[in-house]
Amino acid sequence: MKRISSRDNAHYRELKRLHASARERRRSGRLLLDGMHLITAYQQRCGSPLEIVISDSAAGRREVVDHLANCPPAIPVTQLPDALWGELALVDTPSGIMAVAAWPQPATTIDLAADTVVLDGVQDPGNVGSILRSAAAAGFQQILLSADCAQAWSPKTLRAGMGAHFQLAIHEGGDLPAFLTSYHGQSIATAVGAAADLYSAGLAPAVAWVFGSEGQGLRAAVLAATQLQVSIPMPGDCESLNVAAAAAVCLFETVRRRHPAADGGG
Repeated sequence: MKRISSRDNAHYRELKRLHASARERRRSGRLLLDGMHLITAYQQRCGSPLEIVISDSAAGRREVVDHLANCPPAIPVTQLPDALWGELALVDTPSGIMAVAAWPQPATTIDLAADTVVLDGVQDPGNVGSILRSAAAAGFQQILLSADCAQAWSPKTLRAGMGAHFQLAIHEGGDLPAFLTSYHGQSIATAVGAAADLYSAGLAPAVAWVFGSEGQGLRAAVLAATQLQVSIPMPGDCESLNVAAAAAVCLFETVRRRHPAADGGG
């Protein structure tokens, strides 16, 4: 095990760059996974990480000790003082364990006939991660993000996704109008005031749900390329839903239509 005690250490500075810089993550093809849940999810789908990083205060925790004991011996382990660890942590109560991992790449090219979630300019990492989590839970495995979305693989987005990333084929920086124009299924956008409502609209066997930015909604070119616009009925006194909540409603309405028995429970 290697211990780092100085902020000037070259390897620690490298970890800081991975934490803070989307450009560095893209350049190096590596990610920081914060917490045992994310590390385990990565291992189950993608294999072993490149490195484990732990804090002094976590070194004696049973789950950390057990995890290190079960790691392949070739995986390096780095230990940091709590003060240095805190500069990498995302939350006030740090997990005490991180992993440096290779950036998973989609195994396939974009499928023009697959169920898809399309995100146009969704800029909050928490919203992107929550939508990815809902997509994975609903069985939507293909994700397309415009170039101005929050980075799918940032530490904050990964944390909000709770491991869903590793079940998905995530394509960033896509040409959304081109995809929607060529899509072989039904592309649907949510829009306040749309004539059709979610619960009465017909859904095709394959659908691409399209969600826009928190403030501006969908760009005109993206909206124009969709085949159907629907509104989500809101009997309460509220103008709109958070984009992550709207996505969850639409995705699970799709699940309900396809699995009617799921709607009959008490």
